[in-house]
Amino acid sequence: MQTSRRTFLKQIAASTTVAPFILPSHIWAAETKPNSKLTMGFIGMGKQSRGLLGGFLGQDTQVLAVCDVDTTRRENAKKRVDDYYAQRPELKVTGSCAAYNDFREIIARKDIDAVCIATPDHWHAIITIAALRAGKDVYCEKPLTQNIHEAIEVMRAVNKNRRVLQTGSMQRSSKEFRVACELVQNGAIGKLTHVECSFGDPAIRCDLPEEPMEPGLDWNFWLGPAQIRPYNSILSPRGMHDHFPSWRKYIEFGGGMVTDWGAHHLDIAQWGLGMDNSGPVEVLPPATAGAKRGAKLVYANGVTVEHKEGFGVHFYGTEGEVQVNRGKFTMKRGSEMIASYTGDKKKEADKKTSCMAQVQIAEKQFLKDAKIKLYESKSHLGDFLDCVKSRKKPITSEIVGGHSVICCHLMNLAYLNSQKIKWDPKKFAFTDGTGDPKWLTRDYRGPWKV
Repeated sequence: MQTSRRTFLKQIAASTTVAPFILPSHIWAAETKPNSKLTMGFIGMGKQSRGLLGGFLGQDTQVLAVCDVDTTRRENAKKRVDDYYAQRPELKVTGSCAAYNDFREIIARKDIDAVCIATPDHWHAIITIAALRAGKDVYCEKPLTQNIHEAIEVMRAVNKNRRVLQTGSMQRSSKEFRVACELVQNGAIGKLTHVECSFGDPAIRCDLPEEPMEPGLDWNFWLGPAQIRPYNSILSPRGMHDHFPSWRKYIEFGGGMVTDWGAHHLDIAQWGLGMDNSGPVEVLPPATAGAKRGAKLVYANGVTVEHKEGFGVHFYGTEGEVQVNRGKFTMKRGSEMIASYTGDKKKEADKKTSCMAQVQIAEKQFLKDAKIKLYESKSHLGDFLDCVKSRKKPITSEIVGGHSVICCHLMNLAYLNSQKIKWDPKKFAFTDGTGDPKWLTRDYRGPWKV
C-alpha cells in the first residue's frame, strides 16, 4: 500500500504522543539504488555542518533540504544552497532548497536518498535510526551516539534496514593515520605493548544558570530527548557563530572531550589494535578519584590504552614506537629516528620535511611487502558517496563507529563513577558484578526514546 507523506507525518505525530518515537519499518525500505545524482537532506546546521554542506555540495549530489531548530542557521543554510545552484546554471537544478524546523519533515520525503546529521550528540541516535528505518543512507557526525545502548541499536538498525552509514571519524581517511596503523599491525615496532591517547577532559554534569533567550530558537526541540532545563547560550548560542558550542562538555548532551576527541583518537587506537569489531575487556579509572586523565582500557591481549595529557595517539612496541596526530608523524626503532615531522619549526610547504614526506619514508622502508593492508580512503565524504553507490561498508561504518564510541563511553563511565569495569565486548555487557545496566542508557524525555 502506498503511504503518502502527509499520512506518514500523521503516523509519526500519533506515535510520539503516546509511545516512544518509532518509524514504521515498512516505510520506504529502499530496495533500489539511489539515482545517479544522490539527493541529500542536512539535519543540524551549526559550524560543523557548514563544512560538511560545502563538501557535499562539491560532489555528485543535490541538496534538497536543510533543517535546524534555530531560524537564523536554518535560513542561512537554505540561502547558501540556493546561491550555490543559482551560480552554477550548468547543474540545471531548479526549485528552491526546503528549510525545516523538524527533522521528520526531511525523513518523510521520498525524494531524499541520504541524510547528513550534525546535531548535538544527544540527538544522533534517534535521528539516525529514524532515517535508517525510512530507507535513507546516513552520514552521522562523531561520536555516533551518546551512550552504549544507542550504539548497539544503531548497529542493529543499519543491518536490519540494509543501509550504508558513515561515521564522521574522518582521521581514518588521512594517510598519516592509516600508515601509522599499518606499521603497528605489521609489527614494524615489534609487539604492541601499550597506547597513549591524548585529548581533553571527561564529561561533567551541566549546572549552567538560566539566561534570557532571543526569539528564533525552538528550545524545547533542541532539548528533545534530554530532560527539561532552562536555556543558556553556552549550550546553543543564537544564530551564526564560528566556534564549537560547549554543550559537548556536559554528559546530558555530549560526553566531554572523551567522546568528542576520543571518537577520533580512541578510534585510531582501535584501528591500530585491529579491534574494529571488538573492544576492551576491562576499564580502569584513574588512580586518583576526580582526576581528568589516567583512565585505561585493557584488552584481552594485554595491551592497554591510556588517556594522557596532550593531543594525538602514541603506539609503543617492544622494538619501537609510532606517534601520530593531524599533520604530524614520528617513528622510532630503538634509539634510531626513522621519520619525524612535528610541525613545530618547519612549514608544510617544505616538501622534503613535510608530514607526508616523512610518512612515505616509513612506508617505503617497512610496508613495501606488508601482509596487512588497511582500508584506504582519500576522501571521507567521497568514500561515503562511493559506498552508497556500491553498497559496500565505508571506512568508518556503523561497526567501526559503534565499537569506537563504546570505548569512549566506557572510559567516561570509569571517570564518572570512579569504578573498575569488567566488560564483554561480544555481548555488550558488564561482567563479574561490575557496572550497572542503567549506565548503558539514559533517562529519555518522552516522546523520544531509543
